[in-house]
Amino acid sequence: MSEPQPSLLSRIDSPEDLKCLSVEDLNRLCAELRAYVWETISQVGGHLAASLGVVELTVALHYLYDTPRDQIVWDVGHQCYIHKVLTGRREALATIRQLGGVSGFCKRSESPYDAFGAGHASTAISAALGIATARDLNGEDFHVVAVVGDGGMTGGLSYEGLNNAGAAGRRLVVILNDNKMSISPNVGAISRYLTNIISSPLFNRAKAEVWQLSERFPKTESFRKMVRKIEESLKALLVPGMLFEDFGFRYLGPIDGHDLRMLLSVIDRVKKMEGPVLLHVVTRKGKGIAPAEGDPQRYHGVRGATPMFQKNGKLEPAPSKPTYTDAFGRVICRLAAEDRRVVAVTAAMAEGTGLVEFSRRFPGRFFDVGIAEAHATLFSAGVATRGLRPVAAIYSSFLQRAYDQIIHDVALQQLPVVFCIDRAGLVGEDGPTHHGAFDLSYLGIVPGMTVAAPRNARDLANLLYTALQRDEGPFAIRYPRGTIPDGIDLAELDAMDLEAVPIGSWERLRPGDSIVLLAVGSMVDPALACAERLDATGARVGVVSCRFVKPLDETMLSSIVRSAGRIVTLEEGSLVGGFGPAIARRVHELSAGVPVLQLGLPDRFIEHGARSILLDRAGLSPDRLHARISEWARASARPAVSRSL
Repeated sequence: MSEPQPSLLSRIDSPEDLKCLSVEDLNRLCAELRAYVWETISQVGGHLAASLGVVELTVALHYLYDTPRDQIVWDVGHQCYIHKVLTGRREALATIRQLGGVSGFCKRSESPYDAFGAGHASTAISAALGIATARDLNGEDFHVVAVVGDGGMTGGLSYEGLNNAGAAGRRLVVILNDNKMSISPNVGAISRYLTNIISSPLFNRAKAEVWQLSERFPKTESFRKMVRKIEESLKALLVPGMLFEDFGFRYLGPIDGHDLRMLLSVIDRVKKMEGPVLLHVVTRKGKGIAPAEGDPQRYHGVRGATPMFQKNGKLEPAPSKPTYTDAFGRVICRLAAEDRRVVAVTAAMAEGTGLVEFSRRFPGRFFDVGIAEAHATLFSAGVATRGLRPVAAIYSSFLQRAYDQIIHDVALQQLPVVFCIDRAGLVGEDGPTHHGAFDLSYLGIVPGMTVAAPRNARDLANLLYTALQRDEGPFAIRYPRGTIPDGIDLAELDAMDLEAVPIGSWERLRPGDSIVLLAVGSMVDPALACAERLDATGARVGVVSCRFVKPLDETMLSSIVRSAGRIVTLEEGSLVGGFGPAIARRVHELSAGVPVLQLGLPDRFIEHGARSILLDRAGLSPDRLHARISEWARASARPAVSRSL
């Protein structure tokens, strides 16, 4: 019986350690990498399936290129786990996305091997062209590679980059990692185009025969040019569109992204080419792990061993409470059944935004437009011009990508687009690229925009019902990642009587006038808990659910200003330009001289980590709120100028 082979992975501390390995060893290393990432991420949580699909490609790139001198830009960034393991962060992978651990995305401050930060999609080509341009201007000589995959090519920014890069003609390699997926399956004409290339047996057979025939002839430069011309003629004849060639790129592929020997051969050839080159690599998301291959959408990201556990090689979800996302998905299905004008729009996030059931029940009114938030917003605006009621369900951080369309195409034209903004506030382990810290600020300054924040599932249902009754102007409803606090059974949302909420109205939940806590959305329950503790000290603490951030409830605010000794604002959003400053400004305009303490997210990017820990560090957990408000109340004696901590 032969002894087990020693681990190759344990000897890889940098890409330099790869270069002494044989192809057979590299294949064995790929198997070890796959097993290591699976075992680690299934325990600690993270993006799994995409990284499993790029094992061979990542090994080939670091084997052939001289990183970090040669620059590799990843897009989408959650494909980078294998890259992290090979670049000195093997042991640190167990800390990924945890407070103080490595990021789940490429991060320039984390490693010299991370050429460019990547949390959102479709950014690599533009960034890589910028790096290549700076290289040429500086008189330097190194390779630049952009790896675009997991749906990154469905975003319009990729084509802006392709257009400019093709015209510039600089030495640049774009690798299209075509795995037919983003998070939800890829949609649209580009996806069909790539599928047509892959599935054209006539082209691939003819191409293979041309190159096999060429092996019989001397390898002169003139002969190579002739063979390339034959290949290009075949492409023009048999491949639909020749899209990338028309952009000015030399197109190679498609090739099998799991055939390491072929990858090494082709990429080595690509390195020697001048000008922009696009290499089309076909991979399988979740490759090598049967459950992940079978359901790459579910295994796109896993939460680790705490909420999910391994059983018979499969991750099975532990029982969990309903989330805001679940509640939204339930309510919009009910409203769509009652009103045929309701349509739903998402940007490659049907599952993440709770629209899977809607897509099944109302396929003709469901539109997944790919990783293209700006297009999703503008598309929704067009739908709204014809009397329909589009609901655009987009994460807070991703909606930032559509800000111009929100202002010019929706708000300026007073179109009734409803934005359901998931992951508002701190999202936890995905970190600063995904925290929804800015939506209250960037939406609050848009004329005609209504901004609302439910405190529970009932609020969410009534606000969505209210938004769909509006005939003019955009309506944004923002809600956090996480469970709904009222413990409602989702079936109750089907039976509850929906009520239109007066626009700009707040809800007084607790009487009190020595201190009044004005809480937005997710901060209402912490405010109630804090008020209970403050009452025990003899204070009379009121709590108001400020379910509308814009417009403000002027009537209730004026009443509070007349009677309250102190006002505290609480929001899970940036204090710069957020709800707190708006209240402080209005109180000052009323000439009340009432002290205002503004509590929210600080003016800095907040790192990744568990949401509960991040909230505590930001001073927004019940314990921290109690301590901060108590200290402020003792220190303040109704000064004439409002203050902010």
